[in-house]
Amino acid sequence: MVKKTAKSSVSRASRLSIAPMMDWTDRHCRYFHRLLSREALLYTEMVTAPALVRGGALHLLDHSPEEHPVALQLGGSDPAELARAARLGAEAGYDEINLNCGCPSDRVQSGTFGAVLMTRPGLVADCVAAMRDAVDVEVTVKCRIGVDDQDPDQVLPDFLARVSAAGCGRFTIHARKAWLRGLSPKENRDIPPLDYDLVMRMKAAFPHLHLSVNGGVAALDQASGFLDAGLDGVMIGRAAYHTPADILAAADPVIFGTGAAADPVQVARAMLPYIDRHIEAGGRLHQVTRHMLGLFAGRPGARAWRRILSEGATRPGAGSDLVEQALARVGAEASAPQGAD
Repeated sequence: MVKKTAKSSVSRASRLSIAPMMDWTDRHCRYFHRLLSREALLYTEMVTAPALVRGGALHLLDHSPEEHPVALQLGGSDPAELARAARLGAEAGYDEINLNCGCPSDRVQSGTFGAVLMTRPGLVADCVAAMRDAVDVEVTVKCRIGVDDQDPDQVLPDFLARVSAAGCGRFTIHARKAWLRGLSPKENRDIPPLDYDLVMRMKAAFPHLHLSVNGGVAALDQASGFLDAGLDGVMIGRAAYHTPADILAAADPVIFGTGAAADPVQVARAMLPYIDRHIEAGGRLHQVTRHMLGLFAGRPGARAWRRILSEGATRPGAGSDLVEQALARVGAEASAPQGAD
């Protein structure tokens, strides 16, 4: 067993975190997001414990030192296997290991993990206990308020009580049910109604727990409102991906009281050396720039920025000069007289 240390500093970073999103929050996305905010907690896509332990897919743990603080989200339901996967994540340098108890996809259900684990809090507690015994970093849980016909007012407090008794002190609660029967994963992100009040009641009922809210948060002032109301953290997903500057550029001064707002143009320029290294290593430009398409959303030149990168980044030989070309267009449109074409 690894000796435990004091509570991890990632608890502070989780005042604002970016949700783990499959096919989106890969290492290139996280590097880009880190340039926008030095403080926010970033998460990997969900990585399944079997892929690491049985499949040996250790490349899924690759990340840049600049990404910290960064958490690894694991999917699984076997305590011993999750413990081994958590140890691999900790050895790779992740600051936190998070257990997914919220994903509603059919693939996840078939593996008996994700949101279906809301029906098995005892198993989740066993998983958390095994993971905590295996690593020295904080073990956390991301969950829903319930699934299918469960009553969230009964299920969620029981879940939090049993899992926290196993040693989890920090939860991120997606304030929607997951309907595992009848709704697609996409529909599960929008159709079940949000119940923020329930999350607030959980904070009142479990004041010793660090609780973050997730689901439907689309603006930085909305996140600030939840923090002012007493929650410990806010996790933002799609809004942070599609309009990253709106969410992350001012996050450090607004949420953390540090530094100044990031300049999207400077952030784009700071990505150029990273892009060059990625291409020199055999990568393709679009693997990085697909995460940057929303950088200027709502700003002059946004349409040209998206068009230039979308059309050109997949072409053979495309490199960072294309990003500079797109930036030049943004600059030209930003300096043009208002109303000019």
